Amino acid sequence: MPTFQFLNQRRPGRLLWPALTAVIGCLALASAVAQTATPAAGAAVQSPTYLRDILPIFMGNCSRCHNQQSRFVYNWLDYKTAFADRWEIRRRVWDSYQGSYYKEAMPIANSPESQALTDEDRLTIRNWVNGGGLRGVEPSADGPKTKVERIALGRRLFAICAACHQPTGRGLPNLFPPLAGSDFLNADKNRAIKLILHGRQGEVVVNGMKYNNNMPSFPLSDQDVANVLTFVYNSFGNSGLEVTPEEVKGQRALPAEPAAAPAAKSIFE
Repeated sequence: MPTFQFLNQRRPGRLLWPALTAVIGCLALASAVAQTATPAAGAAVQSPTYLRDILPIFMGNCSRCHNQQSRFVYNWLDYKTAFADRWEIRRRVWDSYQGSYYKEAMPIANSPESQALTDEDRLTIRNWVNGGGLRGVEPSADGPKTKVERIALGRRLFAICAACHQPTGRGLPNLFPPLAGSDFLNADKNRAIKLILHGRQGEVVVNGMKYNNNMPSFPLSDQDVANVLTFVYNSFGNSGLEVTPEEVKGQRALPAEPAAAPAAKSIFE
C-alpha cells in the first residue's frame, strides 16, 4: 500500500485539519468585516440638515453678523442664501480653522461666538456641506405643556440671545441692552414677542441707559419663541411671566410695526 494511503487511513484528521482551520479562519474574518461595515440595529447615521442641525448653530453663533438686517454679509438665517454660500462657509468655519485655507476663520478669533462654537459644531457644518447642504424638514410642532418644561427648553435656546446679551443677561455697555432686571422687557410682554419675531432698529432706553443697535429677527417657531421668553422672564431677576405659543401666534398674525422711524432723506436725493 502506498505510504500516503496508509497515513490517510490511519490518521485522517492529520490531513484534514489544516484545511478545516483555514475555512474557520475565513468565516471568522468575514464575520468581523460584516460587523465592522454594518451599523448596529437602530444606529443609523443621519446626515445633518439645515433646519434640524445647522440653523440652531447659525442662530447661536453667527446671527450677530449674518442676519437679514445686515447689508455687508450674507444672511445665513435664510436657507437659500446659506446653501448658495455653503462652500465658503465650510472653508471659513472648518478649513481656515484647521489651517488649510488662507482667509480668516469664522467666527472671528477670540470673539464670544468663536469661543462658544465647539469642534462638534464645526464638524457638523462641514458634514452638512459635504452631504449636499440638505434643507430637511421643520421640527415637530410637539412641545412642552408646562411652564417648567418651557423654562428648561428655553434655557438651551438662550444661547442665541447670549451672543449679544451675554450668558449673564447683563448685556454690554453702549452696545447691547441688559435682559437682567430689564424695565423695558418686563413692561410689555407683547412687545417682547414682537422684538423676537420682527427684530428692531433704532434707539431704545433700558434701565435708564440709551442703546442704538440692531436686533435681527430670528426664524423661530411659535413654540421656540414662547420657550426662550419664558426662560428669560423667569431668570435674571425678571418678573416670572410665562409666554405661550398661542400668544406668539397671535402677535405673528398682526402687521409688523416699523422697527424705527425712517431715516431723513439726503438733500442730494
